[in-house]
Amino acid sequence: MDRNSVIGFLLLGVLLVGYIFFNQKQQAGAAREKARQDSIAELNKPKTTPVTDTASLAAVANGGQLDSAHQALLSGEFGTFAAAATGNVQNTILENDVVKITFSNKGGQPASVQLKQYKTYDGAPLMLLQSSFDRLSVEVPASLTKVLNSADLFFIAGQPQELAGGVKSIAYRLNTSNPASYLEFVYALKPGSYVVDYTIHAVGFQGLLPGNQNYLNLQWNAQDEKQEHDMQNERLNNQVHYMLENDKHDYFTLNRTSHEKLENKIKWVSVKQQFFNTTLIAKGALFNNADVNTKVPESPNIVGQTFTTIQIPYSRANDFSFPIEIYYGPNHYKTLKSFDIGLQKIIPLGTGIFAFVKYVNIFIIIPVFNFLSGFIGNYGIIIILLTLFIRLLIAPFTYQSYVSQAKMKVLKPEIDALKAKFGDDQQGFGVEQMKLFKSAGVNPLGGCLPALLQLPILVAMYSFFPSSIELRQESFLWAKDLSTYDSILNLPFDIPFYGGHVSLFTILMTITSLILAFYNRGMTDQSNPVMKYMPYVMPIMLLGIFNRLAAALTFYYFLSNVISILLQFVIQKFIINHDKIHAQIQENKKKPKSKSKWQEKLEEVQKRQQEVQQKKK
Repeated sequence: MDRNSVIGFLLLGVLLVGYIFFNQKQQAGAAREKARQDSIAELNKPKTTPVTDTASLAAVANGGQLDSAHQALLSGEFGTFAAAATGNVQNTILENDVVKITFSNKGGQPASVQLKQYKTYDGAPLMLLQSSFDRLSVEVPASLTKVLNSADLFFIAGQPQELAGGVKSIAYRLNTSNPASYLEFVYALKPGSYVVDYTIHAVGFQGLLPGNQNYLNLQWNAQDEKQEHDMQNERLNNQVHYMLENDKHDYFTLNRTSHEKLENKIKWVSVKQQFFNTTLIAKGALFNNADVNTKVPESPNIVGQTFTTIQIPYSRANDFSFPIEIYYGPNHYKTLKSFDIGLQKIIPLGTGIFAFVKYVNIFIIIPVFNFLSGFIGNYGIIIILLTLFIRLLIAPFTYQSYVSQAKMKVLKPEIDALKAKFGDDQQGFGVEQMKLFKSAGVNPLGGCLPALLQLPILVAMYSFFPSSIELRQESFLWAKDLSTYDSILNLPFDIPFYGGHVSLFTILMTITSLILAFYNRGMTDQSNPVMKYMPYVMPIMLLGIFNRLAAALTFYYFLSNVISILLQFVIQKFIINHDKIHAQIQENKKKPKSKSKWQEKLEEVQKRQQEVQQKKK
């Protein structure tokens, strides 16, 4: 490996390390800190019923009547909705082959959501929603000056129905003191779908709301619970994404306490976990705006919490409906892309200064990966074939790189002679070295091109493998889950910059990187300490960074290194003829060389610099 190749690889390594730190910093610190959580939690927590004595509650439950004191209390607290203040909790289940949703008449809302085809890291059923914290609620007017949350009231549940095409549906109605006014939530679940059709139906509400109010507030509280092995990585991937009216997508990562005001019209809002998400999608009219508050509790089982108030446009029609789709499902690229609303952008395929690599993933990596997984069930084998495909793709450039290295090796004695001749005169040495390269027909940067091509591919893999739900809980060799690190030993302590476990694929990746550096040691300037030792420093630096990353990524990197070692050995030993290259270089020296205007100007600048240096001496 010649000096320029080493410099190229070092620059690529620095860029890669910088990207990793930048990406982690961007994810961990994107949300702004604001101390608003206590008041928000207080506003959104379920309100306790004012009826406190057991006898009165029992009377209501058995169809009896409350005494006059309790009736007056309910009327004052719940106003128009006093009749819905108490009741018995009743659950109804709608399910298909992929999702099971339990609805409750308390709030007329989903009480739990289970993804039937997935499990948590420890084998438990995967629940996207199950805690009392989770709420889907509309603010309703108890009076002209007081509002309630529908999640605190008891709805009348309709009978589940099966509609055409196997669609299952249920409706919940919240009556008011006026028989002509009510709020209704209608849910529908299609076969094989992760989407729930959710329709907010308000009848006669224009007489209950203030005359200038042209919106309804939808309160959506979501609690993300631990699903994966690595909580730290889960929290780095716990984000709120949204798509504005102008198709501008943005997101922020949940922080300890943070607040974001989305003031433009919104197509959808999504609470994303590492491999799953819950998304509210406006159908027809868009959401007016949204106010999102987040919190990361100090809990080993809660990843994060979001308090989102979404403003829905309200036409003040007597019979008003607003349709919403709720997606409870996996972050699967093809599935999310099928919505055709940019929902697949929540999957981090390339961000920050390397955002361009998402196109490598979208147009190369994902299609090949999907093609291979269509007929191969072992994802370790798929990664091997994917690696071979990528190396085959850049094979012509890799070969040219090795040819360039061979030419530089042939010229090394002449370069060493120039160094001895010019000594400390770096300007003079540079001029003569460029003349030598030109006369020999050698491009000193030829060895850098494959490295430049490999960088976006490596960064694309850095984004793709940890985000690919297909790799989740897929085992290969000793790795139990290719989507997280392959720990062969859990340490009783944490090593700074390394962690508390040992990833074998990461160690193999580091060893093969050091072998590559050792194999190419003869092609670097051994008299320069930086050039001599830096190729060995970079793999050690990456050891600590990659130790926490997905086993699929470190396996790919290790495998790519093994292929590079074998290719170098075969090409250098059996394909490249050094004597022939030497003869060709000597022939090139004999040919007359024409200078371009750029070369003439460059040589003129170098000559002037030499003259200035000589005058200084």
